[in-house]
Amino acid sequence: MKILALDSSATVATVALCEDERLLAETTLNNGNTHSETLLPMVEALLRSYGITVGDVDLFAASSGPGSFTGVRIGAATLKGLAFGSGKPCLGVSTLEAIAENLSVRAGLICPVMNARRSQVYTALFRSDGKTLTRLRDDEAISIEELDEILSTYGEPVSFCGDGVGVTLPALQKTMALPVPDRLVHQSAYSVAQVALRAYLAGLRTNDAEFTVTYLRPSQAERNYLEQQSKKQD
Repeated sequence: MKILALDSSATVATVALCEDERLLAETTLNNGNTHSETLLPMVEALLRSYGITVGDVDLFAASSGPGSFTGVRIGAATLKGLAFGSGKPCLGVSTLEAIAENLSVRAGLICPVMNARRSQVYTALFRSDGKTLTRLRDDEAISIEELDEILSTYGEPVSFCGDGVGVTLPALQKTMALPVPDRLVHQSAYSVAQVALRAYLAGLRTNDAEFTVTYLRPSQAERNYLEQQSKKQD
């Protein structure tokens, strides 16, 4: 089964082509939030370099959030456009689970963190036995201080990954962070593909029309609107 996967939920844009668990090709660009200009050309170049077309893809996959509101929307729109009318399965996976998948070969606690601004991070918690992830906490948006308190109750070192590492690690007071190579900190479309493949093999089936995103909290525009409505009611 050929899987085309992509992730544009943070500053990194990444696209991968897999044959089940085997990585065929992957392109990653870490140059900031220019995904509207670069993501689709990355997909087209990757498929062209491998000598196949979108029609040869059996399963489409993308991170469906949380993450940058704009980035998540760009990824979803790109995936929907590629899969439109094909009848092929089109699966969304948790951005946080996909990031944690990068470290699934490392036994222990794995905590993906994404910078959610407003003094918060998007996060979840997993444990790996060195091969497979087991989810311990759902995706959520919480303060770093609260995350530190939660992790301290486990009484063991933690491997962190995600674009929130830079703001999280310096703020930790009670949790010991293990070193993680930079290559494994950022999003990987290969990891998106593997999380999606497991979901597919477990029976999940959605198409391009059913693909949905998860933000965990309202966007800035929605927050501003709610604040304005609240002021009018007062």
